[in-house]
Amino acid sequence: MEPVEINAGTWYLRALRADDRVTDVPALTEAGVPDALAHVRLRAARWSSDTGCSWAVAEPTTGEMLGEIALTGLGTDTPEITCWALGRARGRGMTSTALGAVLRFAAGGLGLERIRCGGSGPAAARLAARSGAPDLLIMD
Repeated sequence: MEPVEINAGTWYLRALRADDRVTDVPALTEAGVPDALAHVRLRAARWSSDTGCSWAVAEPTTGEMLGEIALTGLGTDTPEITCWALGRARGRGMTSTALGAVLRFAAGGLGLERIRCGGSGPAAARLAARSGAPDLLIMD
C-alpha cells in the first residue's frame, strides 16, 4: 500500500522521511530511537508490505515531526496501535487528535473493527478516551 497522508486539522500526518528535502532523523533521535534511519526504512517497508502504517505527526506549516502514530500487525487478528510525542509537543492535544484521525482511517479506510492499544495504564486510558474513537481500542 502507498502511504496515506491525513489532515488532522491542527496537525498533519505523513509518512516518515529521511531524504534531501525532509528528514525525521533529528526528531527520532531526540525521542530516543537508537537507529533513526533504520526506523524510517522499517516503517516504509511495512507500508510496502501491507503489514503496517505509520505517520509522523507534524506541524503543518513546517513539516517538523513532533511525534509518531504506528499501526502494526495488519493482516493479523490483533493489529496494534502505538504513539509517542516529543516532550516539547505534549499538552497541546496533538497525540489524541492524531490518534483519533488514525483510528477513523483504520476503521473507514482499512475496515478494522478492533485494534489493540500498545500502551496500558491510566495515561493510555485517558488518551484513548480523548481520541474520540475509544470503542475501536482493546485496552490491556
